[in-house]
Amino acid sequence: MTQVFAGDVLNPETLPPAFADTDVLFYLVHSMSGGEEDFEQRDRRGAEHVAKAAREAGVKRIVYLGGLGRRDENQTPHLRSRHEVGDILRSSGIPVTEFRAAVIVGSGSASFEMMHHLVNRLPVMITPRWVSVRTQPLAIADLLSYLLDAVEKPETAGEVIDIGGPEVLTYREMMRTVAHVLGLRRHVLPVPVLTPKLSSYWVNLVTPIPFSLARSLIESVRSETVCENDRAAELFDIRPMPFEEAVRRALQKLQTASVETTWAAAGSPPAQQPLDPSHLKTDEQNVHCAASASRLFHVVSSIGGINGWHYANRLWRFRGFIDKQLGGVGLRRGRRHPTNLRVGEALDFWRVEEIDPGERLLLRAEMKVWGRAWLEFRVESNDHGSRLIQTARYYPRGLAGLLYWYSIYPIHVLVFRGMARAIVRRAEQHSGS
Repeated sequence: MTQVFAGDVLNPETLPPAFADTDVLFYLVHSMSGGEEDFEQRDRRGAEHVAKAAREAGVKRIVYLGGLGRRDENQTPHLRSRHEVGDILRSSGIPVTEFRAAVIVGSGSASFEMMHHLVNRLPVMITPRWVSVRTQPLAIADLLSYLLDAVEKPETAGEVIDIGGPEVLTYREMMRTVAHVLGLRRHVLPVPVLTPKLSSYWVNLVTPIPFSLARSLIESVRSETVCENDRAAELFDIRPMPFEEAVRRALQKLQTASVETTWAAAGSPPAQQPLDPSHLKTDEQNVHCAASASRLFHVVSSIGGINGWHYANRLWRFRGFIDKQLGGVGLRRGRRHPTNLRVGEALDFWRVEEIDPGERLLLRAEMKVWGRAWLEFRVESNDHGSRLIQTARYYPRGLAGLLYWYSIYPIHVLVFRGMARAIVRRAEQHSGS
């Protein structure tokens, strides 16, 4: 039986229930997706809270995934933070098995998705000099094998184990391999004037990766990340797969919509102040549907991503483009699966905040809106079919928020009304086919 506990490593009061009666703790937390600014501090606090809670709960072992990279070199903030977290976890006095890895190749990985989108969309890639930096990519399936096998090998306690695939490659070589697997011809042109900041803006524009995460990822690849010890081969009977095979497996999962998790589902909602209901702006659309409630909710829960928004898709794409220019996430995150949704995962520039299957879907806006916004869909069954109640809610922040709401309100009314009616029409069409 699997039990799920909700917790936050930055909120130590939430940790004891999850750690109670636990022998082995896997620490796979990294706050880089929260943005470049002060992620080292967040990593440090999270590790300190976990180390203390694990010690008090009597945890017997910690398995931690850190990062490759020499400590005696001028490290990037990303690698420095990865090594520091390992030190903090060891300070708990609990035996730690620290795996150190570089690029993880798999569907849902932010670094792999960034590379995939760049290669897929750009015939000629003008890149910084870091494309010549060497690394040792590892397939996510092999990483999981190492993590799980460590539990059965007590001799790995207290070890720092470098893990990587069988090849040492530059980022240029990896991009060319991805292009080969995709059947594309691509040219990589390094230039000395492309700074990490400019590169991050370009990645943000071309890929689904937001600027803050792109900046952290690009900063992290400036240092060489190659295995420095052979402990993995000595301790484990695992033979990591070649990079090309790992790429083929990752792309196959993307093409068959069998991705379990993605980088976009990581992170926690930002801390928010209580709402004053008198300031809340709403737009409600109430539409009857001749189809069943289950059919209607199926259409609702399939919204976004490659399925589009059923109405004014060009306007939705334009809004996503504007969001990208403002440093937001844009529409390119898409969705993990074309019809299935889970709480916490990304849906274009929304996030699934709540879902009651067959009845209700609540999305929280993650685009730039100068306030806070939600889009709720409720489906009710009745004697004549069903009913869709679609409600947009907006809580403005200051004068800028009010100006934003009233300036685009006519467009919102048009789009939300058209979307609700289009969803109902789609459900009725499929119901009668």
